[in-house]
Amino acid sequence: MRPERIVSNVDEDAITAPTVAELVQKLAELKAHDVADRLVGEALVLGCDSLLEFDGEPLGKPRTIADARARWRRMRGRSGVLHTGHCLIDRGRSESHETMSTTVCFGDVSDDEIELYLSTGEPTNVAGAFTIDGFGGWFVDKVDGDPHTVVGLALPLLRRLLAKHGYSLRDIGYPSA
Repeated sequence: MRPERIVSNVDEDAITAPTVAELVQKLAELKAHDVADRLVGEALVLGCDSLLEFDGEPLGKPRTIADARARWRRMRGRSGVLHTGHCLIDRGRSESHETMSTTVCFGDVSDDEIELYLSTGEPTNVAGAFTIDGFGGWFVDKVDGDPHTVVGLALPLLRRLLAKHGYSLRDIGYPSA
């Protein structure tokens, strides 16, 4: 199997749910179904979505630099929970889904460090206005849970979901010697 990235047509802003964890799961499922419904033949489709829950509020991608700046001023020295929903569809056979949640502890960064980070452009392109695998990693003091969840795809969870559908890592092109 060769992975292919297909963007869904889901209007994320139109979707609501009672909790942030339920919202990301619903979005992941809608995205996976949107793509699966456009495909012909057998396929494995994985839909994912991530949001940072901070003070009970879902934080997706900030719309502007000013929004990202305000978020970082609020988040610094505090923590939030990054939720990532996953939905794996084996077209015509089965479907499974699960959400992983990981607590992220943000560093007590200075205004100058916030401006430096904003200047990279990265915070406006990612849920919660931060990454751990990019420039934002400098400003995350600790992650309590699976770090892959924060990146947006919980690899250990995906391995388990694949196994539920009868697939191994070899089946999806995991490199071997």
